[in-house]
Amino acid sequence: MDILLLEDDKILCESLQEYLEKAGYRVDAVTRGEAVYDLTFEKQYDLYILDVNVPDISGFELLRELRNAGDKTPAFFITALVDINSIAKGFAVGADDYIKKPFDPRELLLRIRRKHAEAKEIIYYNNLEYDPKERILKQDGRVIGLGEVQANLFHELITHRGEMVESYILMDYLEFANANALRVNIAKLKKRLGLEIVNIRGRGYMLENLRD
Repeated sequence: MDILLLEDDKILCESLQEYLEKAGYRVDAVTRGEAVYDLTFEKQYDLYILDVNVPDISGFELLRELRNAGDKTPAFFITALVDINSIAKGFAVGADDYIKKPFDPRELLLRIRRKHAEAKEIIYYNNLEYDPKERILKQDGRVIGLGEVQANLFHELITHRGEMVESYILMDYLEFANANALRVNIAKLKKRLGLEIVNIRGRGYMLENLRD
């Protein structure tokens, strides 16, 4: 997944770029609005992450111009402008999400993962068929239901199969976030669906890719 990040605070820009790259994303980071035009002309991105108050042109105006040019790339705003009028303007110009500063980078990662999953097609895994956009799960051709917690855990693991999903991301879906509760829910999920979920000790869980 290729991400274009616009943030005029150089320290924040560099730290977000490093964080997202460690999570497995390819990130081009710029600090001036005008630089976005050159990059979007040269390369197709999967996501824009845009600050609003940046040199040359505001993030709002930048996204409006991109949308008017037919660019439908998903876009998140990250900004300290938290009044309702600014939020409404952000969505009006075509934003898919709006994240208020200051924010925990983990929140940004969660939102990126969810957006990334929505763009994926039907996933087939053993006797399972999963539509990540509609969140419909079928087993042997029959629709089955999972509880809200296990449905969210399954969604994270199946849409990032072959990758480790960190425990703190999974625990955000629990009513009582702790390692024991997560372990119990993962065990139930494995038993219910026959999944090969590996515990990466002290770090997270991974749904193994199917072997040829």
